[in-house]
Amino acid sequence: MNVEKPRTTADWVAHYRDEFGLPVTERGGFVMLPITGRTGVVHLPTMRAERVRDALTDQDMIGPVLARQIRWSFLVVPDSRPGTQVLDVLNRLDIGIPGIGSAVMLPTGLGRWTREGCTWIVPPAPDLELPPLSVVITTALAVGGGEV
Repeated sequence: MNVEKPRTTADWVAHYRDEFGLPVTERGGFVMLPITGRTGVVHLPTMRAERVRDALTDQDMIGPVLARQIRWSFLVVPDSRPGTQVLDVLNRLDIGIPGIGSAVMLPTGLGRWTREGCTWIVPPAPDLELPPLSVVITTALAVGGGEV
């Protein structure tokens, strides 16, 4: 990319694609990461997400993580879909796995909070692989929610 720092949405789309290999698109002036059979997301409440991030970092399995005000989103590779019973448990714990066809908005900045209302906790990097969905789900169930 010829731009030193991405400025426009189109610059950010090119940046995410070229630098990190993320299959992003532009929609309505925003950078969107479509949920597909190759790229997924797990949404977690903040307290549980912090524990999952720490555990995945310890396992050297951390991938990019986005934060919004009350939830974090872990980018994953969908290796398998949880069964009905596991999905019921995840729903009770407020852990979400968006379906294929949905999309997640990515920030057009690397600062604390962007116009999209999110920031990178663990930004994408060229050598940072996405962890398998099953690893993030198993870790999220194992760490607990941090409730007092």
